[in-house]
Amino acid sequence: MNRNKEQEAPMAVGRPRTFDEAQALDLAVEVFWRQGYEGTSITDLTTAMGMNKPSLYTVFGSKENLFRLVVARYAERDMGYKTAALAEPTAAAVARTLLLENAKALTRTDRPAGCLSIQGGLSSSPDNASVCAFLAASRLEGEHALADRFRTAMTDGDLPPGTDPAALARYVIAFTEGQAVHAAAGADRRQLEETAEIALRVFPGGTGRRTGDTSLSPS
Repeated sequence: MNRNKEQEAPMAVGRPRTFDEAQALDLAVEVFWRQGYEGTSITDLTTAMGMNKPSLYTVFGSKENLFRLVVARYAERDMGYKTAALAEPTAAAVARTLLLENAKALTRTDRPAGCLSIQGGLSSSPDNASVCAFLAASRLEGEHALADRFRTAMTDGDLPPGTDPAALARYVIAFTEGQAVHAAAGADRRQLEETAEIALRVFPGGTGRRTGDTSLSPS
């Protein structure tokens, strides 16, 4: 019987003597981000992380489990701006902070362009369908959090009557996902910010721009 050697875990050999799990995950983030889940081999990971295959399987269990931990690490390290955006005082300010900080995050010079949750795997072979489902669920979780924030804005009278909080959240998240695709294709920060400004003009309740602020966010 043929087995997928990429997913099969060999006998445990113990954790490496000197091992920093957070650092190892950061290195794996870079690989999965640039190459996607299916484009990344175990050899790619062990080379980047400075581990042998038995140690990787012992510590992380499997390639898929490592990927799930990588996505959690990515959310913690690179997507904190989403939590900050939700704390803004108005729905328009939430959207503005989210879209402009997203433009920055997608174009950092010390990270791959784009977004790990998009480039990690929008499609896959049937064998890896669970990875696509995991990423979709992760993105949907963020959309639901944004919809809840917009529902609060409706209760506070901050959004016009008749606004659909769920549809509005879907609009904002779909826009950020499209921006990620453009960033991966080479769009720079200024271009993404200009596009975000257009999207904010149609946001109900204003653009969220502070009084006197007539410039785009700094590069």
